[in-house]
Amino acid sequence: MFLPPARVRIFLCRQPTDMRKSFDSLAALVREVVSGDPLSGDAFVFKNRDGDRIKVLWWDRCGFCLLYRRLEEGTYMFPEQGEVSAAELAMIFEGIDVSAATRRKRYIRP
Repeated sequence: MFLPPARVRIFLCRQPTDMRKSFDSLAALVREVVSGDPLSGDAFVFKNRDGDRIKVLWWDRCGFCLLYRRLEEGTYMFPEQGEVSAAELAMIFEGIDVSAATRRKRYIRP
């Protein structure tokens, strides 16, 4: 599965989004709803009302990338916080409820 690089900040849009929107419409949503900059290199994740489709939009130095994923069964669960890591996004794609997952203590370089 292709995901944005680990160094990219990933923001979740918790309100349902029309999945007919593409690059320009989603970039406008990022500006208006999330108050973010779609050209910042951050990734923005949108899901539909039913929760079975996801679109991820991010800027990759020379253009927008758009990842679209549809589930045949089940729904995606977004955690309450608005920002997740690349590992947490991968867990969301795999159907794991990130808010119920336990994170062990790790060394963080000062």
